[in-house]
Amino acid sequence: MDSTLSIIKSISDKNRLRILSGLFVHNELCACQITEFLGVTGATASRHLKLMVNAGVLKNRKQGRWIYFRINTEDSSLTDLLDWVKDKTEKSEQVKQDLKALQQILQVPCDALSWKQRERDACSTTKRKDNA
Repeated sequence: MDSTLSIIKSISDKNRLRILSGLFVHNELCACQITEFLGVTGATASRHLKLMVNAGVLKNRKQGRWIYFRINTEDSSLTDLLDWVKDKTEKSEQVKQDLKALQQILQVPCDALSWKQRERDACSTTKRKDNA
Protein backbone atom coordinates (compact mmCIF):
# COMPACT_ATOMS: atom_id res chain seq x y z
CA MET A 1 0.00 0.00 0.00
CA ASP A 2 2.87 2.41 0.79
CA SER A 3 4.29 1.95 -2.70
CA THR A 4 0.93 2.77 -4.27
CA LEU A 5 0.57 5.86 -2.11
CA SER A 6 4.10 6.96 -3.05
CA ILE A 7 3.30 6.64 -6.77
CA ILE A 8 0.04 8.57 -6.47
CA LYS A 9 1.68 11.32 -4.40
CA SER A 10 4.52 11.58 -6.92
CA ILE A 11 2.14 12.54 -9.73
CA SER A 12 -0.33 14.58 -7.69
CA ASP A 13 1.09 17.97 -8.61
CA LYS A 14 0.48 20.14 -11.66
CA ASN A 15 4.18 20.47 -12.53
CA ARG A 16 4.76 16.74 -12.14
CA LEU A 17 1.82 16.05 -14.46
CA ARG A 18 3.37 18.52 -16.90
CA ILE A 19 6.66 16.59 -16.72
CA LEU A 20 4.84 13.34 -17.47
CA SER A 21 3.02 14.94 -20.38
CA GLY A 22 6.29 16.10 -21.86
CA LEU A 23 7.77 12.63 -21.45
CA PHE A 24 4.75 10.97 -23.06
CA VAL A 25 5.69 12.78 -26.28
CA HIS A 26 9.47 13.11 -25.93
CA ASN A 27 10.72 9.80 -24.57
CA GLU A 28 13.59 11.39 -22.70
CA LEU A 29 14.33 14.91 -21.48
CA CYS A 30 17.31 16.48 -19.76
CA ALA A 31 16.75 18.07 -16.36
CA CYS A 32 17.65 21.46 -17.85
CA GLN A 33 14.97 21.05 -20.54
CA ILE A 34 12.38 20.15 -17.91
CA THR A 35 13.45 23.11 -15.76
CA GLU A 36 13.11 25.44 -18.73
CA PHE A 37 9.63 24.41 -19.83
CA LEU A 38 8.31 24.40 -16.26
CA GLY A 39 9.77 27.87 -15.73
CA VAL A 40 11.01 27.02 -12.24
CA THR A 41 14.41 27.00 -10.55
CA GLY A 42 16.67 24.00 -10.93
CA ALA A 43 16.17 23.13 -7.27
CA THR A 44 12.38 23.06 -7.68
CA ALA A 45 12.55 20.89 -10.80
CA SER A 46 15.02 18.62 -9.03
CA ARG A 47 12.63 18.09 -6.10
CA HIS A 48 9.80 17.15 -8.48
CA LEU A 49 12.02 14.77 -10.43
CA LYS A 50 13.47 13.16 -7.29
CA LEU A 51 9.97 12.41 -5.96
CA MET A 52 9.00 10.74 -9.23
CA VAL A 53 12.24 8.74 -9.46
CA ASN A 54 11.99 7.61 -5.83
CA ALA A 55 8.41 6.45 -6.42
CA GLY A 56 9.54 4.48 -9.47
CA VAL A 57 7.51 6.49 -11.98
CA LEU A 58 10.61 7.84 -13.72
CA LYS A 59 14.04 6.45 -14.48
CA ASN A 60 17.11 8.57 -14.94
CA ARG A 61 20.56 8.24 -16.43
CA LYS A 62 23.60 10.43 -16.32
CA GLN A 63 25.52 11.31 -19.45
CA GLY A 64 28.47 13.58 -18.74
CA ARG A 65 27.13 16.65 -16.93
CA TRP A 66 23.53 15.96 -17.88
CA ILE A 67 20.86 13.86 -16.23
CA TYR A 68 18.13 12.54 -18.51
CA PHE A 69 14.71 11.36 -17.37
CA ARG A 70 12.22 8.97 -18.94
CA ILE A 71 9.04 7.21 -17.88
CA ASN A 72 9.66 3.85 -16.22
CA THR A 73 8.28 1.48 -18.85
CA GLU A 74 9.89 -1.51 -17.15
CA ASP A 75 7.28 -1.55 -14.37
CA SER A 76 4.16 -2.91 -16.06
CA SER A 77 2.07 -2.12 -12.96
CA LEU A 78 2.31 1.58 -13.93
CA THR A 79 0.95 1.11 -17.45
CA ASP A 80 -2.78 1.48 -16.73
CA LEU A 81 -2.27 4.45 -14.41
CA LEU A 82 0.02 6.26 -16.85
CA ASP A 83 -2.30 5.54 -19.78
CA TRP A 84 -5.15 7.07 -17.77
CA VAL A 85 -3.05 10.13 -16.89
CA LYS A 86 -2.04 10.55 -20.53
CA ASP A 87 -5.66 10.32 -21.68
CA LYS A 88 -6.79 12.89 -19.09
CA THR A 89 -4.00 15.40 -19.70
CA GLU A 90 -3.16 15.30 -23.41
CA LYS A 91 -6.04 17.59 -24.41
CA SER A 92 -5.20 20.15 -21.74
CA GLU A 93 -4.40 23.65 -22.96
CA GLN A 94 -1.41 23.72 -20.57
CA VAL A 95 -0.01 20.54 -22.11
CA LYS A 96 -0.47 21.91 -25.64
CA GLN A 97 1.45 25.06 -24.65
CA ASP A 98 4.14 22.99 -22.95
CA LEU A 99 4.63 20.80 -26.01
CA LYS A 100 5.01 23.88 -28.22
CA ALA A 101 7.52 25.32 -25.78
CA LEU A 102 9.38 22.02 -25.64
CA GLN A 103 9.74 22.01 -29.43
CA GLN A 104 11.61 25.32 -29.12
CA ILE A 105 13.58 24.26 -26.05
CA LEU A 106 14.78 21.06 -27.72
CA GLN A 107 16.44 23.20 -30.41
CA VAL A 108 18.76 24.76 -27.80
CA PRO A 109 21.83 22.80 -26.67
CA CYS A 110 21.82 21.80 -23.00
CA ASP A 111 24.96 23.89 -22.36
CA ALA A 112 23.17 27.04 -23.51
CA LEU A 113 20.02 26.22 -21.51
CA SER A 114 22.04 25.63 -18.37
CA TRP A 115 23.92 28.89 -18.78
CA LYS A 116 20.67 30.79 -19.31
CA GLN A 117 19.14 29.22 -16.19
CA ARG A 118 22.19 29.99 -14.05
CA GLU A 119 22.07 33.61 -15.22
CA ARG A 120 18.34 33.86 -14.48
CA ASP A 121 18.76 32.25 -11.04
CA ALA A 122 21.66 34.59 -10.22
CA CYS A 123 19.56 37.61 -11.18
CA SER A 124 16.62 36.50 -9.04
CA THR A 125 18.94 35.86 -6.07
CA THR A 126 20.39 39.35 -6.43
CA LYS A 127 16.90 40.87 -6.59
CA ARG A 128 15.84 39.01 -3.43
CA LYS A 129 18.93 40.24 -1.57
CA ASP A 130 18.33 43.81 -2.74
CA ASN A 131 14.72 43.72 -1.51
CA ALA A 132 15.67 42.37 1.91
